[in-house]
Amino acid sequence: MRSSKALLAPLTWDHLWTSYFFLSANLLTIVTLTRGRCGLSKCISRYLLAMAIADLMVLIAIIISTEIKDMYLPVSFLDYTPVCSFIFVLSVDAIDCSVWLTVAFTVDRFIAICLQKLGAKYCTEKTAMMVIMVVYIFSFTLNIGFYFIFEPAETIDDIPLSCIIKSTFYTSPAWMAYDWLRTILTPFIPFVLISLLNTLTIMHITRATRIRRKLLGSRKYGCPCDPETEKRRKSIILLLTISGSFILLWVVNLVYKVFVIFTDGMLFHGDYSNPLTILGESGFMLQCLSSCTNTVIYALAQNKFRAEIAILLKSPFVLASTFIKFCSK
Repeated sequence: MRSSKALLAPLTWDHLWTSYFFLSANLLTIVTLTRGRCGLSKCISRYLLAMAIADLMVLIAIIISTEIKDMYLPVSFLDYTPVCSFIFVLSVDAIDCSVWLTVAFTVDRFIAICLQKLGAKYCTEKTAMMVIMVVYIFSFTLNIGFYFIFEPAETIDDIPLSCIIKSTFYTSPAWMAYDWLRTILTPFIPFVLISLLNTLTIMHITRATRIRRKLLGSRKYGCPCDPETEKRRKSIILLLTISGSFILLWVVNLVYKVFVIFTDGMLFHGDYSNPLTILGESGFMLQCLSSCTNTVIYALAQNKFRAEIAILLKSPFVLASTFIKFCSK
């Protein structure tokens, strides 16, 4: 049986510093989006901010449950079975939130671009906040079952310590059905929805751009004299980069789940010489990486976002320079 620590695979020092880097990047993203100066609509900003918060939760849960605990708190309350079980639930919940918020953002952009009449009512800040709240509540409710799959690895002075998966998790029909349900909801359905909606959106954008080009008499796609086409182009670039990143980084995990289902492999297996285990660990690593890439995507796709990041990075130096000048007078 595999422990919760093994489920969140230990990181090396290089991985630790990488995690801290992405942690800082997500915090910077949250601050930048909160300022609301990136030229994005409030609806889009709410989705991107919620995704950044979910990504931050993933990194915090993983860092707390592995590196900080092992390096700085080898013996602490984090060793209690209820605590380590809850941390695992939070980490899985955060990953699911990140995935389904990506789906929600894809749906929102599909409606805004392809169904403009409906988009006028649906693509609002109020609707975005409601969808985000539903995603967070639903993800936590769905994953709370993981809290009960663990049992203490040992008991000292009537105190349950560490977490190992119960053997019934692999044999009980109820747990098997629960695992099937989670596998279908994440990542199968999101993978299909994102791929389908992106395809339909691209087809619509291509058709609409062709028609608009004929009406405007322009032969160049994205002509500067056509702000509507430019706006759609930037929106679709942001959508496709976020969605495409999700698909690429989750495809290994998807293949792993398919192998487990059709080969009767053991999920969460701890034999690291087993190719299926290596595939599963690689998939988990990449799905965690998907929680760290959005900042880079925003920076590459949005000029105003890059400008806001530069302002935030320069602000401490500007304040220090101002303070030095003031003191030197």
